[in-house]
Amino acid sequence: MMNERIVVTGGAGFIGSALVRGLIEQTSSVVLNIDKLTYAGNLGSLESVENHPRYQFEKVDICDSRRLTRLFERYRPTAVIHLAAESHVDRSIDAPSEFIRTNVMGTFTLLEVATNYWRTCSDSDPVKERFRFVHVSTDEVYGSLGSTGHFREELPYRPSSPYSASKASSDHLAHAWYQTYGLPTVVTNCSNNYGPFQFPEKLIPLMILNALGGKPLPIYGKGENVRDWLFVEDHVRALRTVLERGVPGETYLIGGNNERTNIQIVLDLCRLLDELAPESQHRPHESLIRFVSDRPGHDLRYAIDASKIRRELGWKPVESPDSGLRKTVMWYLENATWCDSVLSGAYRGERLGLAHSRAGLGDQ
Repeated sequence: MMNERIVVTGGAGFIGSALVRGLIEQTSSVVLNIDKLTYAGNLGSLESVENHPRYQFEKVDICDSRRLTRLFERYRPTAVIHLAAESHVDRSIDAPSEFIRTNVMGTFTLLEVATNYWRTCSDSDPVKERFRFVHVSTDEVYGSLGSTGHFREELPYRPSSPYSASKASSDHLAHAWYQTYGLPTVVTNCSNNYGPFQFPEKLIPLMILNALGGKPLPIYGKGENVRDWLFVEDHVRALRTVLERGVPGETYLIGGNNERTNIQIVLDLCRLLDELAPESQHRPHESLIRFVSDRPGHDLRYAIDASKIRRELGWKPVESPDSGLRKTVMWYLENATWCDSVLSGAYRGERLGLAHSRAGLGDQ
């Protein structure tokens, strides 16, 4: 991606920061990170690139059309990779309005600004032909699977939560802007991500940090809900592949080929912590597991058929289920300073958005 100028929205978040680091460290792209810096945005995840001459950060709300327009005029991007979103299911159940504002209205605003910018490019400007708008979404828009079957690109949307409904809406907007205005959009829908630098409201980092602190490991229901787990660096490689070779107007599902129940994931984490943190006073960590009441509308199973992106674009995950989880646990053990800096803020592992908060459960 020589001489690319890429706008990454939500670049201080978990997936966004991994993408920014990858673009700066592994390509020659100039990257503009646009992030509102809500509770889950952490510039500490970008310390390795924050002083790089090809990296710029702007604190901007994606609903702010005027500021976005000025930034597009100044940086003249060749691509947008749109990750900025409210993304926690529990929080969307308790306080859905911010999800509608950011995920729906924010995406609409960004599409409008991008379209106006793209239209101002002359036909002789290389940006006109090269420009891409990659909209990053979730497999949760497809609803819940039974014990068999997989999500495929052509399946109808059946969102179950305010979060997934807001993402489904933004997906439809991206497709509509391609069909109606010709904006070269590409939509990706990924499975559950995990890996270094993930904010500890999500299941895997929350369980790791709770276990190390001797706190309960709460699991919804009987822990039988199934998710397809995708190592974040594999996801980043997929997004770069879609940016380089994805076809405008198309959708690509991105999965880790790693289906596990929530209880399996937590048991695996406990065993890894028993092995990798032998000095822990809380071994065996499995003893900390607690089963709690299930949440409303909890989808039973997600599983992705990622054959299209593998067949058409040549991408497949590099990490195996076991290698990715081991790398993740080791990173949290070796980066206590980052964890402490996150946990020293307003977030303490509680379920956010409740009128009456209770113990955090992770995004299961």
